[in-house]
Amino acid sequence: MTGSWGWDLLLGVAAALALTWVALVAVLVAVRPRGDLLREALRLLPDVLRLVRRLAADPELPRGVRIRLALLLAYLAFPLDLVPDFIPVLGYADDAIVVTATLRSVVRRAGLPAVRRHWPGTEDGFAVLCRLTGLTKGPGRAHGDAARRDAET
Repeated sequence: MTGSWGWDLLLGVAAALALTWVALVAVLVAVRPRGDLLREALRLLPDVLRLVRRLAADPELPRGVRIRLALLLAYLAFPLDLVPDFIPVLGYADDAIVVTATLRSVVRRAGLPAVRRHWPGTEDGFAVLCRLTGLTKGPGRAHGDAARRDAET
């Protein structure tokens, strides 16, 4: 391309990084909470961070769950965001989306009782967390049933 293998390598690496970034942004868009759930996720972020820290410190949880949570905490502590803050909508929401997507995975693996045991917030906040993760809050109440019931009222 440029005649110098060093520049060609640099351009190839830059193109690969750019393509990877675009793919990650597409994944963020695909897994983002729908409707008002994103706003609720942002509102719950302090309680969710305390929950993540407590779950990561729980030795009863599987190692894979604790590793995911540690990686999530490292991502949140890293000063550079996946999506820069000047990009509309996703700029400020990328942390909430990453937390939500990770929690969906962790909560499904760890189970609702473990999450309930460590939840530092209110019952309303826990209900929102259940909607975000797609879990049931009580016996026999699935996320879809609760959403349909809410929509009917």
